[in-house]
Amino acid sequence: MTLSIIAVVFGLALLVWGADRFVEGAAVTARHFGMPPLLIGMVIVGFGTSAPEMVVSALASWQGNPGIALGNAYGSNITNIALILGLTALLSPIAVHSQVLRKELPILLAVTGFVLFLLWDHELTRLDGWLHLLVFAGVMAWSIRQGLQQRADTLGEEMEKELGVQDMPLGRALFWLGAGLILLIVSSQILVWGAVNIARELGVSDLIIGLTVIAIGTSLPELASSLVAVRKKEHDIALGNVIGSNLFNTLAVVGIAGTIHPLKVEPSVLSRDMTMMAVLTVVLFLFSYGFRGPGRINRIEGAILLSGYIGYTVYLVLTVFGQA
Repeated sequence: MTLSIIAVVFGLALLVWGADRFVEGAAVTARHFGMPPLLIGMVIVGFGTSAPEMVVSALASWQGNPGIALGNAYGSNITNIALILGLTALLSPIAVHSQVLRKELPILLAVTGFVLFLLWDHELTRLDGWLHLLVFAGVMAWSIRQGLQQRADTLGEEMEKELGVQDMPLGRALFWLGAGLILLIVSSQILVWGAVNIARELGVSDLIIGLTVIAIGTSLPELASSLVAVRKKEHDIALGNVIGSNLFNTLAVVGIAGTIHPLKVEPSVLSRDMTMMAVLTVVLFLFSYGFRGPGRINRIEGAILLSGYIGYTVYLVLTVFGQA
Protein backbone atom coordinates (compact mmCIF):
# COMPACT_ATOMS: atom_id res chain seq x y z
CA MET A 1 0.00 0.00 0.00
CA THR A 2 2.81 2.43 0.90
CA LEU A 3 4.50 1.97 -2.47
CA SER A 4 1.17 2.50 -4.25
CA ILE A 5 0.53 5.76 -2.36
CA ILE A 6 4.04 6.98 -3.21
CA ALA A 7 3.41 6.07 -6.86
CA VAL A 8 0.15 8.07 -6.92
CA VAL A 9 1.70 11.14 -5.25
CA PHE A 10 4.82 11.04 -7.44
CA GLY A 11 2.77 10.29 -10.56
CA LEU A 12 0.43 13.22 -9.91
CA ALA A 13 3.29 15.64 -9.25
CA LEU A 14 5.10 14.57 -12.42
CA LEU A 15 1.82 14.66 -14.36
CA VAL A 16 1.03 18.25 -13.34
CA TRP A 17 4.57 19.46 -14.04
CA GLY A 18 4.70 17.66 -17.39
CA ALA A 19 1.28 19.03 -18.38
CA ASP A 20 2.40 22.58 -17.59
CA ARG A 21 5.52 22.18 -19.75
CA PHE A 22 3.44 20.59 -22.54
CA VAL A 23 0.86 23.41 -22.59
CA GLU A 24 3.52 26.12 -22.50
CA GLY A 25 5.52 24.46 -25.29
CA ALA A 26 2.42 23.89 -27.44
CA ALA A 27 1.11 27.46 -27.00
CA VAL A 28 4.46 29.13 -27.78
CA THR A 29 5.05 26.80 -30.76
CA ALA A 30 1.60 27.64 -32.16
CA ARG A 31 2.33 31.34 -31.69
CA HIS A 32 5.65 31.02 -33.54
CA PHE A 33 3.80 29.52 -36.52
CA GLY A 34 1.33 32.40 -36.62
CA MET A 35 -1.73 30.85 -34.98
CA PRO A 36 -4.14 33.56 -33.71
CA PRO A 37 -4.18 33.97 -29.90
CA LEU A 38 -7.95 33.29 -29.76
CA LEU A 39 -7.45 29.95 -31.53
CA ILE A 40 -4.60 29.09 -29.16
CA GLY A 41 -6.85 29.83 -26.20
CA MET A 42 -9.77 27.80 -27.58
CA VAL A 43 -7.95 24.75 -28.94
CA ILE A 44 -4.31 24.45 -27.84
CA VAL A 45 -4.82 25.34 -24.18
CA GLY A 46 -8.04 23.32 -23.97
CA PHE A 47 -6.29 20.28 -25.41
CA GLY A 48 -3.19 20.79 -23.26
CA THR A 49 -5.01 21.07 -19.95
CA SER A 50 -7.03 17.95 -20.81
CA ALA A 51 -3.96 15.99 -21.90
CA PRO A 52 -3.54 14.41 -18.42
CA GLU A 53 -7.13 13.10 -18.46
CA MET A 54 -6.70 11.89 -22.03
CA VAL A 55 -3.50 9.94 -21.41
CA VAL A 56 -4.62 8.52 -18.04
CA SER A 57 -7.99 7.38 -19.39
CA ALA A 58 -6.50 5.88 -22.55
CA LEU A 59 -3.91 3.91 -20.55
CA ALA A 60 -6.49 2.80 -17.97
CA SER A 61 -8.87 1.61 -20.70
CA TRP A 62 -6.04 -0.15 -22.57
CA GLN A 63 -5.05 -1.98 -19.38
CA GLY A 64 -8.61 -3.10 -18.68
CA ASN A 65 -9.54 -0.55 -15.99
CA PRO A 66 -12.45 1.28 -17.65
CA GLY A 67 -13.77 2.53 -14.30
CA ILE A 68 -10.74 4.78 -13.97
CA ALA A 69 -11.25 6.01 -17.53
CA LEU A 70 -14.89 7.07 -16.96
CA GLY A 71 -14.34 8.24 -13.38
CA ASN A 72 -11.41 10.38 -14.46
CA ALA A 73 -13.35 12.10 -17.27
CA TYR A 74 -16.61 12.77 -15.44
CA GLY A 75 -14.94 13.37 -12.08
CA SER A 76 -12.65 15.95 -13.70
CA ASN A 77 -15.65 17.76 -15.18
CA ILE A 78 -17.31 17.90 -11.76
CA THR A 79 -14.06 19.07 -10.18
CA ASN A 80 -13.50 21.71 -12.86
CA ILE A 81 -16.88 23.36 -12.39
CA ALA A 82 -17.60 22.88 -8.69
CA LEU A 83 -14.15 22.94 -7.08
CA ILE A 84 -12.02 25.02 -9.46
CA LEU A 85 -14.55 27.66 -10.54
CA GLY A 86 -16.14 27.66 -7.07
CA LEU A 87 -12.82 28.28 -5.33
CA THR A 88 -11.67 30.76 -7.99
CA ALA A 89 -14.90 32.79 -7.79
CA LEU A 90 -14.68 32.85 -3.99
CA LEU A 91 -11.23 34.42 -4.23
CA SER A 92 -12.18 36.81 -7.04
CA PRO A 93 -15.55 37.00 -8.85
CA ILE A 94 -15.22 35.89 -12.48
CA ALA A 95 -16.46 38.38 -15.06
CA VAL A 96 -17.30 36.89 -18.48
CA HIS A 97 -16.88 39.26 -21.44
CA SER A 98 -15.90 36.86 -24.25
CA GLN A 99 -18.59 36.37 -26.90
CA VAL A 100 -16.90 33.13 -27.96
CA LEU A 101 -17.27 31.68 -24.45
CA ARG A 102 -20.94 32.66 -24.45
CA LYS A 103 -21.32 30.57 -27.61
CA GLU A 104 -19.38 27.65 -26.10
CA LEU A 105 -21.56 27.45 -22.97
CA PRO A 106 -24.72 26.18 -24.78
CA ILE A 107 -22.51 23.83 -26.84
CA LEU A 108 -21.17 22.30 -23.60
CA LEU A 109 -24.77 22.00 -22.37
CA ALA A 110 -25.84 20.24 -25.58
CA VAL A 111 -22.82 17.92 -25.54
CA THR A 112 -23.60 16.90 -21.95
CA GLY A 113 -27.18 16.04 -22.93
CA PHE A 114 -25.88 14.09 -25.94
CA VAL A 115 -23.61 11.82 -23.88
CA LEU A 116 -26.36 11.25 -21.29
CA PHE A 117 -28.64 10.06 -24.09
CA LEU A 118 -25.90 7.94 -25.65
CA LEU A 119 -25.04 6.11 -22.42
CA TRP A 120 -28.61 5.71 -21.19
CA ASP A 121 -28.45 1.99 -22.10
CA HIS A 122 -25.59 1.55 -19.58
CA GLU A 123 -23.06 0.70 -22.30
CA LEU A 124 -20.17 2.54 -23.90
CA THR A 125 -19.69 0.63 -27.14
CA ARG A 126 -17.05 1.25 -29.78
CA LEU A 127 -19.78 2.86 -31.90
CA ASP A 128 -20.59 5.19 -28.99
CA GLY A 129 -16.89 5.98 -28.71
CA TRP A 130 -16.66 6.87 -32.39
CA LEU A 131 -19.82 9.01 -32.13
CA HIS A 132 -18.17 10.89 -29.25
CA LEU A 133 -15.11 11.52 -31.43
CA LEU A 134 -17.25 12.52 -34.44
CA VAL A 135 -19.07 15.18 -32.41
CA PHE A 136 -15.73 16.25 -30.96
CA ALA A 137 -14.36 16.74 -34.49
CA GLY A 138 -17.38 18.93 -35.27
CA VAL A 139 -16.86 21.04 -32.16
CA MET A 140 -13.15 21.44 -33.00
CA ALA A 141 -14.00 22.49 -36.58
CA TRP A 142 -16.37 25.13 -35.18
CA SER A 143 -13.73 26.29 -32.67
CA ILE A 144 -11.08 26.62 -35.39
CA ARG A 145 -13.47 28.61 -37.54
CA GLN A 146 -14.28 30.93 -34.64
CA GLY A 147 -10.61 31.34 -33.81
CA LEU A 148 -9.73 32.28 -37.39
CA GLN A 149 -12.69 34.56 -38.10
CA GLN A 150 -13.46 36.32 -34.82
CA ARG A 151 -10.20 38.10 -34.04
CA ALA A 152 -11.68 40.80 -31.75
CA ASP A 153 -12.59 38.94 -28.57
CA THR A 154 -11.53 39.46 -24.96
CA LEU A 155 -10.37 35.83 -24.67
CA GLY A 156 -8.00 36.39 -27.60
CA GLU A 157 -6.78 39.68 -26.11
CA GLU A 158 -6.06 38.05 -22.75
CA MET A 159 -4.27 35.14 -24.44
CA GLU A 160 -2.17 37.50 -26.57
CA LYS A 161 -1.12 39.34 -23.41
CA GLU A 162 -0.24 36.04 -21.74
CA LEU A 163 1.77 34.80 -24.73
CA GLY A 164 3.66 38.08 -24.85
CA VAL A 165 5.04 37.33 -21.38
CA GLN A 166 6.33 33.89 -22.45
CA ASP A 167 9.52 34.82 -24.29
CA MET A 168 10.76 31.38 -25.39
CA PRO A 169 12.75 30.43 -28.51
CA LEU A 170 11.07 28.00 -30.91
CA GLY A 171 13.68 25.29 -30.27
CA ARG A 172 13.05 25.32 -26.53
CA ALA A 173 9.27 25.36 -27.08
CA LEU A 174 9.51 22.28 -29.32
CA PHE A 175 11.71 20.56 -26.74
CA TRP A 176 9.18 21.12 -23.95
CA LEU A 177 6.35 20.09 -26.25
CA GLY A 178 7.99 16.70 -26.83
CA ALA A 179 9.39 16.29 -23.30
CA GLY A 180 6.05 17.25 -21.77
CA LEU A 181 4.24 14.62 -23.81
CA ILE A 182 6.73 11.93 -22.73
CA LEU A 183 6.35 12.99 -19.08
CA LEU A 184 2.56 12.78 -19.42
CA ILE A 185 2.75 9.19 -20.67
CA VAL A 186 5.29 8.04 -18.06
CA SER A 187 3.57 9.76 -15.13
CA SER A 188 0.15 8.45 -16.22
CA GLN A 189 1.49 4.90 -16.24
CA ILE A 190 2.83 5.33 -12.69
CA LEU A 191 -0.41 6.98 -11.53
CA VAL A 192 -2.72 4.31 -12.97
CA TRP A 193 -0.60 1.50 -11.50
CA GLY A 194 -0.69 3.07 -8.03
CA ALA A 195 -4.40 3.91 -8.21
CA VAL A 196 -5.43 0.40 -9.27
CA ASN A 197 -3.41 -1.12 -6.43
CA ILE A 198 -4.92 1.26 -3.86
CA ALA A 199 -8.43 0.43 -5.09
CA ARG A 200 -7.71 -3.29 -4.67
CA GLU A 201 -6.19 -2.83 -1.22
CA LEU A 202 -9.15 -0.75 0.01
CA GLY A 203 -11.70 -2.99 -1.65
CA VAL A 204 -13.35 -0.13 -3.56
CA SER A 205 -14.04 0.14 -7.28
CA ASP A 206 -11.53 1.80 -9.55
CA LEU A 207 -14.43 4.10 -10.55
CA ILE A 208 -14.38 5.72 -7.08
CA ILE A 209 -10.60 6.21 -7.28
CA GLY A 210 -11.03 7.75 -10.72
CA LEU A 211 -13.79 10.10 -9.51
CA THR A 212 -11.78 11.37 -6.54
CA VAL A 213 -8.00 11.08 -6.34
CA ILE A 214 -7.26 10.89 -10.08
CA ALA A 215 -9.94 13.42 -11.07
CA ILE A 216 -8.56 16.01 -8.64
CA GLY A 217 -4.98 15.26 -9.64
CA THR A 218 -5.53 15.53 -13.39
CA SER A 219 -7.52 18.77 -12.84
CA LEU A 220 -4.63 20.49 -11.05
CA PRO A 221 -3.37 22.15 -14.28
CA GLU A 222 -6.80 23.79 -14.71
CA LEU A 223 -6.82 24.87 -11.05
CA ALA A 224 -3.36 26.42 -11.25
CA SER A 225 -4.02 28.23 -14.55
CA SER A 226 -7.44 29.50 -13.39
CA LEU A 227 -6.07 30.89 -10.11
CA VAL A 228 -3.18 32.59 -11.91
CA ALA A 229 -5.58 33.96 -14.55
CA VAL A 230 -7.95 35.63 -12.08
CA ARG A 231 -5.00 37.06 -10.15
CA LYS A 232 -3.98 38.76 -13.41
CA LYS A 233 -7.62 39.82 -14.06
CA GLU A 234 -7.77 37.45 -17.05
CA HIS A 235 -11.22 36.15 -16.17
CA ASP A 236 -12.11 34.81 -19.61
CA ILE A 237 -9.02 32.58 -19.60
CA ALA A 238 -10.09 31.18 -16.21
CA LEU A 239 -13.54 30.23 -17.50
CA GLY A 240 -12.23 29.23 -20.93
CA ASN A 241 -9.86 26.70 -19.32
CA VAL A 242 -12.80 24.93 -17.69
CA ILE A 243 -15.18 25.02 -20.67
CA GLY A 244 -12.48 23.81 -23.07
CA SER A 245 -11.30 21.10 -20.70
CA ASN A 246 -14.85 19.83 -20.09
CA LEU A 247 -15.57 19.64 -23.82
CA PHE A 248 -12.38 17.63 -24.35
CA ASN A 249 -13.10 15.37 -21.35
CA THR A 250 -16.72 14.66 -22.26
CA LEU A 251 -16.09 13.91 -25.93
CA ALA A 252 -12.44 13.12 -26.63
CA VAL A 253 -11.38 11.45 -23.36
CA VAL A 254 -14.45 9.21 -23.09
CA GLY A 255 -14.50 8.65 -26.85
CA ILE A 256 -10.90 7.44 -26.95
CA ALA A 257 -11.49 5.18 -23.93
CA GLY A 258 -14.60 3.71 -25.58
CA THR A 259 -12.90 2.95 -28.89
CA ILE A 260 -10.05 1.21 -27.06
CA HIS A 261 -12.14 -0.88 -24.66
CA PRO A 262 -15.99 -0.99 -24.75
CA LEU A 263 -17.43 -1.15 -21.25
CA LYS A 264 -20.53 -1.45 -19.13
CA VAL A 265 -21.62 1.80 -17.49
CA GLU A 266 -22.63 1.19 -13.88
CA PRO A 267 -26.12 2.48 -12.95
CA SER A 268 -24.53 4.71 -10.29
CA VAL A 269 -22.48 6.47 -12.97
CA LEU A 270 -25.68 7.64 -14.66
CA SER A 271 -27.79 8.30 -11.56
CA ARG A 272 -25.03 9.91 -9.48
CA ASP A 273 -21.98 11.07 -11.42
CA MET A 274 -23.34 12.00 -14.85
CA THR A 275 -26.42 13.56 -13.26
CA MET A 276 -24.17 15.66 -11.00
CA MET A 277 -22.09 16.67 -14.01
CA ALA A 278 -25.23 17.64 -15.95
CA VAL A 279 -26.69 19.66 -13.06
CA LEU A 280 -23.42 21.53 -12.57
CA THR A 281 -23.21 22.26 -16.31
CA VAL A 282 -26.72 23.75 -16.24
CA VAL A 283 -25.83 25.80 -13.14
CA LEU A 284 -22.61 27.02 -14.81
CA PHE A 285 -24.63 28.11 -17.85
CA LEU A 286 -27.17 29.99 -15.71
CA PHE A 287 -24.47 31.67 -13.62
CA SER A 288 -22.09 32.75 -16.36
CA TYR A 289 -24.03 33.19 -19.62
CA GLY A 290 -25.15 36.74 -18.89
CA PHE A 291 -28.67 37.01 -20.28
CA ARG A 292 -28.77 40.80 -19.81
CA GLY A 293 -25.15 41.70 -20.41
CA PRO A 294 -21.73 40.30 -19.47
CA GLY A 295 -21.92 37.16 -17.36
CA ARG A 296 -20.44 36.98 -13.87
CA ILE A 297 -19.85 34.26 -11.28
CA ASN A 298 -19.92 36.10 -7.97
CA ARG A 299 -18.69 34.94 -4.56
CA ILE A 300 -22.10 33.65 -3.47
CA GLU A 301 -22.38 31.57 -6.62
CA GLY A 302 -18.80 30.39 -6.12
CA ALA A 303 -19.75 29.27 -2.61
CA ILE A 304 -22.75 27.37 -4.02
CA LEU A 305 -20.52 25.55 -6.51
CA LEU A 306 -17.92 24.72 -3.87
CA SER A 307 -20.61 23.50 -1.46
CA GLY A 308 -21.94 21.23 -4.19
CA TYR A 309 -18.50 19.72 -4.64
CA ILE A 310 -18.05 19.15 -0.90
CA GLY A 311 -21.49 17.53 -0.64
CA TYR A 312 -20.82 15.27 -3.64
CA THR A 313 -17.43 14.19 -2.27
CA VAL A 314 -18.86 13.47 1.19
CA TYR A 315 -21.58 11.37 -0.44
CA LEU A 316 -18.94 9.41 -2.37
CA VAL A 317 -16.96 8.75 0.83
CA LEU A 318 -20.07 7.62 2.69
CA THR A 319 -20.91 5.34 -0.23
CA VAL A 320 -17.47 3.76 -0.06
CA PHE A 321 -17.71 3.14 3.68
CA GLY A 322 -21.25 1.86 3.26
CA GLN A 323 -19.97 -0.78 0.84
CA ALA A 324 -17.01 -1.74 3.04
